[in-house]
Amino acid sequence: MNLHNVEQARFNMIEQQIRPWDVADGAVLELLSLVKREDFVPANYKAMAFADMAIPLAGGQSMLPPRLQARLLQDAAVQAGDKVLEIGTGSGFMTALLAHQAQRVVSLEISAELADLARANLQRAGVHNTEVRQADGALGWPAQAPFDVIVLGGSVAEVPQALLTQLKIGGRLVAIVGEEPIMHAQVITRTSEANFKTDEKWDDNAPGLLNFPKPSAFVF
Repeated sequence: MNLHNVEQARFNMIEQQIRPWDVADGAVLELLSLVKREDFVPANYKAMAFADMAIPLAGGQSMLPPRLQARLLQDAAVQAGDKVLEIGTGSGFMTALLAHQAQRVVSLEISAELADLARANLQRAGVHNTEVRQADGALGWPAQAPFDVIVLGGSVAEVPQALLTQLKIGGRLVAIVGEEPIMHAQVITRTSEANFKTDEKWDDNAPGLLNFPKPSAFVF
């Protein structure tokens, strides 16, 4: 792809996939034209960098489609002073988007190979207010808590309590929750020490994050 074609593809991604999907936040749309998605896509998938699809990454993981990342970013509503925890770094694209909005992003990636890839991608993109750590994201990172925002980069059957307790009061966790075929994006806000408020936002499926507990069997 020559440069003109890349910019045209990026423009089309924003106008045809993202904006029609109720992403109206100007700051989010601007970030998507600023942060080069193609630089975070594995070389053999470069041609599909702007397609409405999940892109395979090493270790059976994947990069969420652009519209899902845009919608999660909009729901997270990150402010300039926020400290953000991201679970599931993948190739680092969402990390870069969050980093442009936040004061600091701590990102946990279970795969050492992907953590290395993301660090290299972020460094090359000139993003320096992030820390990528190879760790099991299901446990969060209590030592660095509390966080203003926690963003899950894949779906979970249910949100572990361990993550919710790492939110500041007034902080929020954004995740795609449920199991095939029905998943819902949720924004869970910590309203007080013991209370949380859940807002259901939209429905779509996303690949699951590794190592997250499955919900306990249904009780009738």
